[in-house]
Amino acid sequence: MAQVYPFRAFRYNPKQAPFDRVLTQPYDKISPAMQETYYAADPHNLIAVEKGRAYPSDTPQNNVYTRAAAAIEDWILKQAVVQDAVPSFYAYTQEYTVPGTEERRTRRGFIGAGKLEEYSAGVVFRHEHTLSGPKADRLELLRHTKTHTGQLFMLYSDAEKRVDAILAEAEAAAAPATEMRDEYGVMHRLWVIAEPQRVAAIQKAMQDRKLVIADGHHRYETALNYRNERRVASGLRANAGKIDSEAPYERAMMTFINTKSEGLTILPTHRLAANVHDFSWSGVRRHLEPWFTAEEFPFSGSAERSEVKKKFLAKLTEARAKRAIGVYPSGLPKRAFYVLTLREGANLTQLLPSVSPLQRELDVVLLHEGILEPALGITPQAVTAEANLTYEREALAALDAVDSGRAQISFLLNPCDVDQVMKIATSGEVMPQKSTDFFPKLMSGITMYRIEI
Repeated sequence: MAQVYPFRAFRYNPKQAPFDRVLTQPYDKISPAMQETYYAADPHNLIAVEKGRAYPSDTPQNNVYTRAAAAIEDWILKQAVVQDAVPSFYAYTQEYTVPGTEERRTRRGFIGAGKLEEYSAGVVFRHEHTLSGPKADRLELLRHTKTHTGQLFMLYSDAEKRVDAILAEAEAAAAPATEMRDEYGVMHRLWVIAEPQRVAAIQKAMQDRKLVIADGHHRYETALNYRNERRVASGLRANAGKIDSEAPYERAMMTFINTKSEGLTILPTHRLAANVHDFSWSGVRRHLEPWFTAEEFPFSGSAERSEVKKKFLAKLTEARAKRAIGVYPSGLPKRAFYVLTLREGANLTQLLPSVSPLQRELDVVLLHEGILEPALGITPQAVTAEANLTYEREALAALDAVDSGRAQISFLLNPCDVDQVMKIATSGEVMPQKSTDFFPKLMSGITMYRIEI
């Protein structure tokens, strides 16, 4: 079902543009401070393309998009970015430490050009909704640069790990073509796979796979929109309307990761609630009593808090299979952490009547639909407007927000399982906002795909 193709990637020439000075995190993860750091790192840094500076004096002839296009053309002209000689796949590994632990993992995948498919075709599936603003920005950038610089993170499942074996062989046979450590301590390595037999074997192994977008929903839909624009333009010129399946814009650059291989990490995103009218933890507990048991972890003083916090977080992880949610409320005479655990035999159809059976299995849905709205009055509309909720990836930061007064209460979640993501997406459903945080992110610029040359 999935059609993947080798391509002649444009890649940075390390003699002119060292990898650790020019590659960036994905555009939507780049803060203003990171943007300035990238600009200062190297004149060839991808930031000029991926998320360039906008100025009040910008005009239709000179703006963030025209400057991005000019930068890429200049880098190619001066051979700071060069194109590979033959179409290839690219083995890509990321060696990292799981945040909050000392565990080291290596995630393995490969980069290729994947055929763009409408969701209705049943080949590519989403697990999140998208917003119009980011898509408009990315489409304008693509129109000008004609280049995919960021990676679409695609999941597939293959218990036989056929592609993983091919990638491991390629990695063992040669030194990596690219090796760099990013600002989060992640080691990124890339190998070129141009051998015809390996290329053919990867294509064959992938042809019956379904693909789920892990990260890059806005960029995927932008690539679809651009493809449709080009189809119309080509059809008008040719007066035929036939689809040219070999046209580069019919494909997009994707990194493919097998859910059955080792090294895949999904982090939870914790919720902080503030500006809740008449907030009362005792009132919340009374409301939740029929559905949840609450184990209390009381403490007094910072020294005791630190020790109790470890036990609380360990219990939250330990109780994951029982549908556990961590809670840290403010305003109590004696401070305490709590682990809420769904009562055995609880009727989720009654507690969560408006969501599907698949969605009821998600802790984030249990939190939003079973706690935030009925017990705190935080509606889906309030969530969308970010009137009451903010988000934290780090558990310790979520707890500190309560102590600092930034939040009235924090809710800690266990990470969802990748099989849940695959099942929900391939069933045609989407997950709530900020349900998944795949770590680490794929580096932008490690390969680039030109859709018009």
